[in-house]
Amino acid sequence: MADLLTTQRLTKNFEGLVAVNQVNFRIQEGQVTGLIGPNGSGKTTLFNLLSGLFTPTEGTVSFLGTDVTRVPPHKRVQMGMARTFQLVSVFDSLTVWENLVLSNIRFKTEQQSLRNFFFASSRRKDIADDCMSSLELVGLESRASSVTSELSYGDKRMLEIAIALSLRPSVLLLDEPLAGLSDHEIGEVVSLIYKVKKNFALGIIEHKISKIVELVDRLCVMNYGRIICEGVPGQVLCDPQVRECYWGKEDNKC
Repeated sequence: MADLLTTQRLTKNFEGLVAVNQVNFRIQEGQVTGLIGPNGSGKTTLFNLLSGLFTPTEGTVSFLGTDVTRVPPHKRVQMGMARTFQLVSVFDSLTVWENLVLSNIRFKTEQQSLRNFFFASSRRKDIADDCMSSLELVGLESRASSVTSELSYGDKRMLEIAIALSLRPSVLLLDEPLAGLSDHEIGEVVSLIYKVKKNFALGIIEHKISKIVELVDRLCVMNYGRIICEGVPGQVLCDPQVRECYWGKEDNKC
């Protein structure tokens, strides 16, 4: 199974605070990799390093066999890496359709000059097809002309995922996709992930461990900026070190 996204000794310091500490991490082709850990353990910082939002203090990031440690985020998207965020990141003042088309024009037009970005045709068939198929996949096709601010938080989350899917990534990073959702909305998002996970390699951060334990092929646990355990989910969750960092010393048996 080929490694698509890897890190070597990845480290990020913030004025003396080591948020990510010598992390070796990988996402493999055809695999769903879960990343869990207590609040403040460095999970989102790791995703920010993978996607290029942060530059590491030390170490490297490789994507599709290329060193992308210093490659900016938009270039990584063009290479086939997409992500979502803890807090939904969409344009409330635009319609659902405009959110999708704007992202696709930005990353799928061959020339990236400002002129081509602002005047690229939103009627290109490949862009329209990818946008519509993604909307249908998340069940928002009937809301295409709605202003995004009118959507529920759950529908905004679905729109954000639809934007990522429309870019046809080879690796998709989801940062707490279930955060802030109702039980019904959680079920919809989990069902969607099951439906699409065969199309790309997936990395997912989530605090609701029970919702993803059967979804992921490999589970990694971070604590104090380090990966402390990784492997088959059932075995990882029974690891004494993992159970201690989540539930305390008194609960060290599976």
